[in-house]
Amino acid sequence: MRTVLRVLVLLTLPLLATGGDDPMGAWGTLSPDEQKEALSFAEEYKRFINVSRTELTTVREVLAFARAHGYKDLFATDKASPGDRLFALNRDRAIALIRVGRKGSREGLRIVGAHIDSPRIDLKARPIYSSGGYALFQTIYHGGIKKYQWSSLPLMLLGRVDRKDGTTVYVEVGMDPTDPVFVIPDLAPHVDRDYRSRTAREVIKGEELDPIVGSLPGTDGVEKAILAILAEKYGIERDDFVSGELSLVPALPPRDVGLDRALVGAYGQDDRLSSFCAYRALEAAGPPERSAIAFLVDNEETGSINNTGATSSFLKDAIARLIEIEAGEFGENVLRNALKQTQVISADVTTGINPLFAGVQESTNAAKVGHGVVIKRYGRGQDAHSEFIAVIRGILDKEGIAWQTHTYKVDVGGGGTIARFLSKENMDVIDMGVAILSMHSTFSLSSKADLFLLYRFLTAFYEGEGVGGR
Repeated sequence: MRTVLRVLVLLTLPLLATGGDDPMGAWGTLSPDEQKEALSFAEEYKRFINVSRTELTTVREVLAFARAHGYKDLFATDKASPGDRLFALNRDRAIALIRVGRKGSREGLRIVGAHIDSPRIDLKARPIYSSGGYALFQTIYHGGIKKYQWSSLPLMLLGRVDRKDGTTVYVEVGMDPTDPVFVIPDLAPHVDRDYRSRTAREVIKGEELDPIVGSLPGTDGVEKAILAILAEKYGIERDDFVSGELSLVPALPPRDVGLDRALVGAYGQDDRLSSFCAYRALEAAGPPERSAIAFLVDNEETGSINNTGATSSFLKDAIARLIEIEAGEFGENVLRNALKQTQVISADVTTGINPLFAGVQESTNAAKVGHGVVIKRYGRGQDAHSEFIAVIRGILDKEGIAWQTHTYKVDVGGGGTIARFLSKENMDVIDMGVAILSMHSTFSLSSKADLFLLYRFLTAFYEGEGVGGR
């Protein structure tokens, strides 16, 4: 059956793309060969997002890719020349990949910024407790979630624990299909009468997002039995959780959605989708005119805080170091002038029109899944200036890339990205991305055509000459 369906999608997409007033949106702009390429690219994306479920695992994957493609540590390098590939790592939770351009970086760069954290559930510092004969984890959620979506769902545990002796223990439970998983138990409809008056946002409350960790009591009770397993398998004691970063994320693998396999369903597409396109496009681009950076950053879902978020000086530090090893000199004015001439794509997904709830969007200005790259026009001072938008339109149209715009309904919805933190440094920044369904859920949907077109657009953006700041 799988082989038949794969043949079906390859045969039907070109046929569907030739008829009608709106021939399959973005699919209709792709040739049959490009459609096959888009499907192949989506398979690579699915492999990536299957293992890149937190910022730690994402950085690990991107760093492995960088090393395999000849990228060298920026801060361990004394000289940079056009064509060089470099990386800068920030505490294993943020990373920048760099292609050195023919022009010096002091004349401005081209940057694609995206975030690699997603809404999830984190363990508290004192997580293990027992109740009703079960051992459970105390948790606190990261980013905006609909809490009820996380109950009765298989969850995996990922992260690290740093011990007092300086060693680090990496924890990964649930990634392998033979691993156990964790589940937040929901109430059966037979016994939930007293809870039915809760609003949708409170069907499951924050303090009720505690998964079952174990149920076999042992001689000293279930809680001590679980601690014994952790000590034996990982060498982790109760107090070690205080210096741990452990997260619960959905254990479901990415899947094709629909009989035509045109959509990808997966956890974490906000915004590891844009992150994947950003670093893969950087490598696919030809030798850039201006130095190009894929900047993948942590903590966007919580305000871009901390020294691994977009508010940190990490990106500026990396650019300053790049200028220094290119030119052999550095000054604050040189950096400020470089930033002024830098163009940035803040790449992040947006909410597509939902076929079941279309009324929450204003349809003439809302993005649709499967209709191409999105230029976000949020208003209220968040938009790029018109001259930079015109530059972006020029790239999109020159490359024949389907695009659309997105503005939320006034006084109804809204969203934020890392753009405001980068534009604060006097760089030209525009918010762009693709539309997805079920955003911030445990299993969101994206279009393989949109994914491929974003990748193609970012490749062209890295390669282009562009116009610097005024």
